[in-house]
Amino acid sequence: MSSESQITRPAQAPPQFALRLALFYGTVFGLIGTQLPFFPVWLAAIGLDAGWIGVVAAVPALTRFTVLPLIASAAERRGSLRGALIVVTLATTLGFAALAPMREPLAVLLLFALTACAWTPTVPLTDGYALKGVLRYGLDYGPLRLWGSAAFVAGALGCGLLVDVIAAEQLIWVIVAVAALGAAASFVLRPLDAGPRPAAEHDTPIRAAALLRRPAFVAIIAAAALIQGSHVAYYVFASILWKLQGLGGFTTAVLWALGVIAEIVLFALSPRLPLSPLALIVIGALAGVVRWSVTALEPSLPVLVMVQLLHGLTYGATLLGTMALLARHVPGHVMASAQGYLAAASGLVSSAATILSGQVYAQAGERVYLIMAAMALAGGAIILAARRPLAAPPGARGERG
Repeated sequence: MSSESQITRPAQAPPQFALRLALFYGTVFGLIGTQLPFFPVWLAAIGLDAGWIGVVAAVPALTRFTVLPLIASAAERRGSLRGALIVVTLATTLGFAALAPMREPLAVLLLFALTACAWTPTVPLTDGYALKGVLRYGLDYGPLRLWGSAAFVAGALGCGLLVDVIAAEQLIWVIVAVAALGAAASFVLRPLDAGPRPAAEHDTPIRAAALLRRPAFVAIIAAAALIQGSHVAYYVFASILWKLQGLGGFTTAVLWALGVIAEIVLFALSPRLPLSPLALIVIGALAGVVRWSVTALEPSLPVLVMVQLLHGLTYGATLLGTMALLARHVPGHVMASAQGYLAAASGLVSSAATILSGQVYAQAGERVYLIMAAMALAGGAIILAARRPLAAPPGARGERG
């Protein structure tokens, strides 16, 4: 066995490490579960038109390839992912609270941009923290991550019930309350010290920027960015389209929840899945082509229910495959920076797709999903084209930093 593959035996996880991480994942994705489906509804309720909603919704994606990598890199250099998570969750709560009284489109855009600078690093920093724990203690990522998805369902269903009984203009306060739970939960995370490195990392430690010269790493983040970015029209306009089709708030929430329930099942079963990481990503891409092509046809509710279950593949399988490949090809000491690069690539793709989606939606409505199908197909093609560099060991020629 080469020195590149000689990894120290996993240490024993500290008591309640997994429980505390699962709790924090829950609050992080509980916020997403309330914000994603209903923040656009709030924007519409305070008077923003489809064009402005598309621009505002694009802001988080823009911060992912500008501010986010800087924050991830700074947190990693200081060896304090936990401290960074405390800061960004507190700032996120204050930012959403400050948005509540805003009504002018430009003011909403500018303040949301500041809020997004704190909010968007939360998931990559959490995933970086989690993958460090996975590598350090020999844990499984899927069962940890499923609690985030479960909280997304709870957030979406809870907000769906509220949207039928409170004014849409008040939904922002639900988002603020869930953000505050995340800030509180960040304080229970355990610090992760530097920990032992693989033998190869002691001999030739790489810098984070060297990851971008690794063909395998570039292929991973490009494919993931395109497949996950194919969800942007769904995230921004699905609730609005379903409302126009006569579906109520609770039905909308159930549709969101169905997709995430499928995702949860996949995460729970992931330790026993006999599929390679590359196969998972290809399956996610193909499922995206089918899902968005059917959604573009404005399907009936029974068909829409079936299509929503494909979220377990379009999002869940893609995420599992991506994280497994990153764990295989990225040294632990630059894992947070790798998550930052992944988020930056996703942000670049998603911001362009979100702005384009706003314009296409204004002209063609649900036909915007055909663009999403093409993005998923492109992501699958990239990961298949990179089979050889992905199969090579991390220290092979062209992979060494």
